[in-house]
Amino acid sequence: MTREDFKFLFDANFEGLRNYLYYRSGNKELATDIAQETFLRIWEKQPKGDPAKLKGLLFKIGHDIFISEYRHSKTVANFAFQYNGYQEEVSSPLAELQLQELEAKYQQALQSMSDKLRVVFLMSREEDLKNREIAERLGVSVKAVEKSMTKALKFLKETLL
Repeated sequence: MTREDFKFLFDANFEGLRNYLYYRSGNKELATDIAQETFLRIWEKQPKGDPAKLKGLLFKIGHDIFISEYRHSKTVANFAFQYNGYQEEVSSPLAELQLQELEAKYQQALQSMSDKLRVVFLMSREEDLKNREIAERLGVSVKAVEKSMTKALKFLKETLL
C-alpha cells in the first residue's frame, strides 16, 4: 500500500468510521482515538488490494478495538470498585444519604423476599458458599439452588431498580 493509497483510504473513511465509533461509544475523544488506532493497524498490516474495497476491514478492525477497550474499561471499573469502593469514604453528604437509602431498600427487599430465596441468597453472598455447598447444607439439588439464586437476583433487581 502506497502513501497515496493510504491517504485516499484515510480521507474517504475516517469521518464515517469515527461517527460509527462515536455512535457505539458515546464518547467523541474515544471514537477519534480508536479510529486513529484502526488506521495505524491498517498501515502496519499493509493489506493488498484496492483501497476503495478496504472499508469493511476498517470497520471490522475499529469494532474489534472498541470491544477490547470496552472490556478493558469494564475490568478496570470492577477492580476499582472491588478494592476501593468499600474502603473509600463517601465524598459528599448527598452520596452518603443515597448510600443509606439504598442500604435501607436492600434490607427491606431482603425482608420481603421469601424465606427459601433469602436463605439461599445470603448463604451465597454473605457466606461465600458455592452452589454445591449450599445444596449439601439444605439437602436440595444444585439445580434447585441455581434456580433459587436466579429468582432471588431477579427479585432484587426488580425491587431495587
